[in-house]
Amino acid sequence: MKFLIVAGAPGSLINFRGHLIKDLIASGFEVHAAAPDLSKDGLTHTKLVQMGAKAHDVYLSRTGINPFHDMRTLVELVRLMWSIRPEYVMGYTIKPVIFGTFAAVLVRCPRRYALITGLGYCFSSYGQTAKTRFIGCIAAKLYRHSLRFANKVFFQNPDDQALFRDRNIINGSVPSVVVNGSGVDIDHYVPCAYPRQVEFLLIARLLIDKGIREYAEAAYRLKAEYPAAVFTLVGDLDSNPNSITAQELDRWIQDGVINYLGKLDDVRDALGNASVFVLPSFYREGIPRTILEALSMGRPIITTDTPGCRETVVDGENGYLVPPQNATELTNAMRAFIESPQLISTMGKRSREQALRKYDVCKVNAVMLKEMGISCSSVSSISALPRSC
Repeated sequence: MKFLIVAGAPGSLINFRGHLIKDLIASGFEVHAAAPDLSKDGLTHTKLVQMGAKAHDVYLSRTGINPFHDMRTLVELVRLMWSIRPEYVMGYTIKPVIFGTFAAVLVRCPRRYALITGLGYCFSSYGQTAKTRFIGCIAAKLYRHSLRFANKVFFQNPDDQALFRDRNIINGSVPSVVVNGSGVDIDHYVPCAYPRQVEFLLIARLLIDKGIREYAEAAYRLKAEYPAAVFTLVGDLDSNPNSITAQELDRWIQDGVINYLGKLDDVRDALGNASVFVLPSFYREGIPRTILEALSMGRPIITTDTPGCRETVVDGENGYLVPPQNATELTNAMRAFIESPQLISTMGKRSREQALRKYDVCKVNAVMLKEMGISCSSVSSISALPRSC
């Protein structure tokens, strides 16, 4: 049996789907993974091959709605599937879902799955422009036409599932399931001692929609009151037009307000040096992987009461939920940890408990495999595997 996973970016195949790929191989599947420029990402390509998966390049323009580019994506996916002849296909992120599903229908692949890992800015209620509304309308129509051919659609939060049902993007004949995000390796991200001084950390692509500016504004306010507090930022500037500018970032650094670490391949040291994790996103997340990693490492969370983010926090127990695009409320939530630092360990313990209970990657994958009709005996054995699964 052959299983093809189609991704929008090479690195996500390891960072987000690596454990699922291992579990599929352990279940006896020949796993194929496709992404744009996968062969150029030497580390990802090598890791996939070492796992026992087969890696493939496919053309895909991650952003934009150029019909000629998207038609090329569809044609290349059809060619790839004709050569592989997979029994199962699963795409995740918008274009792999849409064009991966269309291609699977054209080659008569019998088992077609879609994983909706978040809806992005096009479906957000915040900061919409005429352009993003237009793109959202096109995306909804393409989703609607493609997902009627899916055997099952996976969502990572109930808000996204409800939106697709309410707008009839998936009709009543297509089953859907909500899973707890992509999961997290709870033995890779383990709790460690908290720093002596209160340090806040935000890890994200440096997009406006991720709440980067609100975080910086809160840092300016609090730094004036509590000079010893530290405000760390991890992530890279993005080609996306919604990215903050390099000039903004440079000013924050030069003013001594933001401790910028750049892009990190391994964020465990940054999380270990932090007291509290902050993600004031108003982007429509699936469930942010960075929050799951922070939960697993026993860090309290401050995030927004928005789809995908709100699922990770019980307000007042393992962190705080704040309104999106509200630097004042964000500042107040952060100030609570500075003025009452004993909250850090108390809420951090609750975060770790939540990671163990809901977000263990092996539990999340076991649910997905079962929902895809992969034998219950295989799922049981996977769940019982050592943590290296």
